[in-house]
Amino acid sequence: MKYFRNTFLILLILLLASCNEKITDNLIGNKAPETFISLYPDTEISKQQSKVQVHWWGDDPDGLIVGYYFTWDNLNWHFSSSNDSTFALQIGAKDTSYYFKVSAVDNAGNGVYDNSIVQNGINYGPEPYLDKNKNGVYDKGDSFYDIGVIDPTPAQIKYPIKNSAPVVEWNALSVLPDTSFPVMSFGWEASDIDGDETILKINISLNDTTNFISLPGATRLILIRVKDYSTTDYKAEVLINGLESGINPEKLSGIKLNDNNIFYIQAEDISGAKSKFIPLPGDNKKWYVKKPAGKLLILDDYQTADNAQSFYKMMFDSLGNGSVKNKYDVWDLAKNKVPYETVTFYETLKLFKYLFWYTDNNPSLTLATLVTKKFVNNGGKIFFSMIFPQTIDQQELQSFLPIDSAGTMNGKNFTNSLIGNSTVTASDASLPYPVLRTSTTIFRIRTFYPLAGSAIPVYNVEATTLSTNKAIAFRDIDKKLFFIGLPLNKTNSIQTNVKTLFEKVFFDDFGLTP
Repeated sequence: MKYFRNTFLILLILLLASCNEKITDNLIGNKAPETFISLYPDTEISKQQSKVQVHWWGDDPDGLIVGYYFTWDNLNWHFSSSNDSTFALQIGAKDTSYYFKVSAVDNAGNGVYDNSIVQNGINYGPEPYLDKNKNGVYDKGDSFYDIGVIDPTPAQIKYPIKNSAPVVEWNALSVLPDTSFPVMSFGWEASDIDGDETILKINISLNDTTNFISLPGATRLILIRVKDYSTTDYKAEVLINGLESGINPEKLSGIKLNDNNIFYIQAEDISGAKSKFIPLPGDNKKWYVKKPAGKLLILDDYQTADNAQSFYKMMFDSLGNGSVKNKYDVWDLAKNKVPYETVTFYETLKLFKYLFWYTDNNPSLTLATLVTKKFVNNGGKIFFSMIFPQTIDQQELQSFLPIDSAGTMNGKNFTNSLIGNSTVTASDASLPYPVLRTSTTIFRIRTFYPLAGSAIPVYNVEATTLSTNKAIAFRDIDKKLFFIGLPLNKTNSIQTNVKTLFEKVFFDDFGLTP
């Protein structure tokens, strides 16, 4: 019995002693997450625009992933809670490589907002947060991402891109006439598969591609014009979009007057890659640029096949005893149409001070409406010899002529014929304008009511069938615009009287000095 008692005491002592021993072991620390990446280019890498979609994900063996830090330059790291994003990569050289790195972040944060996260030898900046009051700083109560362990071995990928040269081509409107004055508009399309925004410059030149000037890369339309003829080293102003407010600081040299010319254009991107220079006009075509012979321009808007062109040449060559000969120009509007007419036509007229615009019964009314008032208000003076179609919108006529209305009969616009040998006399005997007489029957003529206070009648037709009103010609009170509704090449039965009319209007009324 004593033996068993002693044995029990020994065992009890050993048990109590074992309860006082310390249990020792190594704690298991938080493990870093792992990051993975894949790349989905939008097209073939060597030909695509500089945009890339990158997808990534993370895995944490002992926690959850709360977000990711990524970088393109290995310096600036950005946080995202998303698993993918699309990036636009700027082209900086002909061939460029970008390196993308991304590190997953687990949820083992410290539970408080940190103004600086430094791990893996990198300062990632403050913890990202939702700025509720938009004050730009973290405030207590703003929710934030509690950054835990950041993957010290980022997933990474090299993204090579090959820059492509831009492409430039003339647009459909850029068709040059055979002959023009030193004013012309050019329009083109330019593109770059790396993004049109990478086009840095548009290079333009005249006749010599080594002597070019550069325009902003977004330019798609220009007008060039020469205004100074006092030197033989002619330089053209360049108006971007054809606007006075868009005059380029640098002028374009190289234009040749009274000679053929070629205009060139080239696109250049931010890497220095360039398209080929493309010419206008193209192969087997010519663009002759005339230097203005003087301040007088004849606008030939007459397509009927008769003697009109030779008649007016004879008339103007004889004015002032031949003093005007070789000092005026003729522009055939049908033969030499200009591109971007609404801009180019008026800018061309501005090279001159005096116009004689003659037409058959299909005049270019859109152009007349567009430029007449602007030309006169800018100091120009116009002589019209113009017939209109059978039907005409009076408001269109009123938009460029100082008339109240056209002649009517029974409340309708009225036109009629004026037979040969009809007399056209001054509306008032005191007006010093010569008598005219038709040499043949003239169809579709109409009379007008000049606008009181703005214009006065000058010529009447003696034909009672032409409504109660007989005024076939008028001029404005400032003597800047003269209009006659007859073709003067058919109103010259009294020899030299049309010549006398021209001299009266251009020399006396308009003040032309040869």
